[in-house]
Amino acid sequence: MKKYLVTILLLVASVGVFGQSIWEGYEHLFTPARHYVVYKAKSPIKIDGKADERSWEKAEWSADFADIEGDKKPLPLHETRLKMLWDENYLYIFVELEEPHVWAYYNERDLIVYHENDFEVFIDPDGNAHDYFEFEVNAANTLFDLFMPKSYRNGGRPFVIYDALGFESQVSIEGTLNKPDDVDQKWSVEMKIPFADLRTGVTTDVPTEGKQWRINFSRVQWQTKLVDGKYTRLVDESTGRLVPEYNWVWSPQGIISMHAPERYGFIQFTEKAAGSRKVDFLPEVDQLLVDYTWLIYYKQKTFKQKHGRYALSPEELGLKAELPDGKSGTAKVEVWSTVHQFSAKVTGSKGQSFFVNNNGLFQRKNP
Repeated sequence: MKKYLVTILLLVASVGVFGQSIWEGYEHLFTPARHYVVYKAKSPIKIDGKADERSWEKAEWSADFADIEGDKKPLPLHETRLKMLWDENYLYIFVELEEPHVWAYYNERDLIVYHENDFEVFIDPDGNAHDYFEFEVNAANTLFDLFMPKSYRNGGRPFVIYDALGFESQVSIEGTLNKPDDVDQKWSVEMKIPFADLRTGVTTDVPTEGKQWRINFSRVQWQTKLVDGKYTRLVDESTGRLVPEYNWVWSPQGIISMHAPERYGFIQFTEKAAGSRKVDFLPEVDQLLVDYTWLIYYKQKTFKQKHGRYALSPEELGLKAELPDGKSGTAKVEVWSTVHQFSAKVTGSKGQSFFVNNNGLFQRKNP
């Protein structure tokens, strides 16, 4: 936590040096991401929607979900929280969703279950904001899984044909399903996601001690009314359109989109068993440089909308070729652009480099 506070203070300090213009208008995209240390399950986990094994009992609950836009929006109407575990083959997730009216009608795989209330998982294992995975489950335990080579904002198209063959989930309900004449308590989802189903190459990347992934979780919640005894999404009579859904998430994105992977939270794997000695989360030591890199990306997209081309220099973006690196040194900022493409590089005083391009591909290179 102290390291996160230092990073925030350094970011504020850089604002003070160059004026509000460097971050102004983008502050909502640089709120600190949440994090969670995933401990290891030392005994088999049965996927039954109950999570009553000892490892689950020892695992810590996450922070409660918040609105996708963060603090500027009201707190969610219903509580959502989750736990995670892992072993050599799977990432395990257990989530509880408070809900007075549990409903779901879609019951075939790959139906668009976010048209109903659902729980969603987004995983970017290597943190490059490309090649990420999405898993959605409704209260009828119907799965919609897909793979995104890149995000929609950059022309990405979902690979719905992708199937996580080893994925398994179960739902348990404290109440009833699709019975509006009573009041329910909650529904829970327990799932396991095989590491083998998260590979983009030939080999499976099994986490090791301290390995970090980018991940986020979303709860889609619709306002409904009863039509012939069936839950139906509410329509705004003045427009004829559906009333927008609530999006409640673990780590606020700052924007109404789950397809900005750079805004996901972090999980850190440890070999320690759940319930054993606490393992501290290790924050990114060059977070300010990472933030500069993504600031260039956001500013370039804004610049392109206004001018029909990408900026040719940091100065055109309201930046300088050198910025404070937060460690008594400077970071070098470089931009290469054509009308329709750009790439950018931020280099720290120790030679560490961070890259982003017009497709939102983020990369790093250590000296």
